[in-house]
Amino acid sequence: MTPVRALNRGAGAAYKARMSDQPPAPLRDPGLNALPGVRHGFFTRRSGVSAGIYESLNCGPGSNDDPETVAENRRRALAALDLPEGALATLHQVHSPDAVVATAPFPREERPRADAVVTRTPGLAVGVLTADCAPVLLADAHAGVVGAAHAGWRGALGGVLDACLARMEGEGADRRCITAAVGPCIGARSYAVSLDFIEPFTDADPANARFFRALPAGDGYLFDLAGYTVAVLEAAGVGTVAALGRDTYADAAHFFSHRRARHRGEPDYGRLLAAIALAG
Repeated sequence: MTPVRALNRGAGAAYKARMSDQPPAPLRDPGLNALPGVRHGFFTRRSGVSAGIYESLNCGPGSNDDPETVAENRRRALAALDLPEGALATLHQVHSPDAVVATAPFPREERPRADAVVTRTPGLAVGVLTADCAPVLLADAHAGVVGAAHAGWRGALGGVLDACLARMEGEGADRRCITAAVGPCIGARSYAVSLDFIEPFTDADPANARFFRALPAGDGYLFDLAGYTVAVLEAAGVGTVAALGRDTYADAAHFFSHRRARHRGEPDYGRLLAAIALAG
């Protein structure tokens, strides 16, 4: 069988030529957008150079897409934030509760195994990659601290958001002054789960049952990941919290989705970038 990467390498060059005049237009949260000196974006899959199942703004070096094509997509995303090539710190994400501080981009081979990253370094974007999990961008503009968290259900339940907030406070932020936005993720109408999935949530707090809705046929439940993530942030004392309310699974035209790719029998999937930076 021909590797996925080989299938997309030649097509990527042709796609790059077609898309050269269409810069990425990320989704933006109004609250973060209003903060002085903060740049951010939840990027869709549009206006990149990848082809095939990765079409088109696949920013995930962990995918089997052509590495040069992924690098070009990341360059384009940074340009949309008025940042130079390479000014991006991302992680080796492992669905952990761990957060780190970045003062410069991490070399690919040295990316920390963590799921949240914060910085107070102007001109450096911190970002996370998702394809159904919830990307969370955070900023305390007064203190000059920003952060990004990858909140899959394991990380959100396990404490990655609390770890991110603690790291931000360690850099001088005040969580009461933080604005947080939950970006596109699998929606409450798309995230079917079994009964045993619910138990860790209700064991942690019986009130978490409100984020689950029984399917009419009685063969499972639907989970509201974005709603749960917002609730965790609010309970942690974050000053302003909002969710964009976009469903990655249901909207194939704009978003990559791990679950949708699996249901379609596709061999891999693209990754969406969410990034935030302090103006240099």
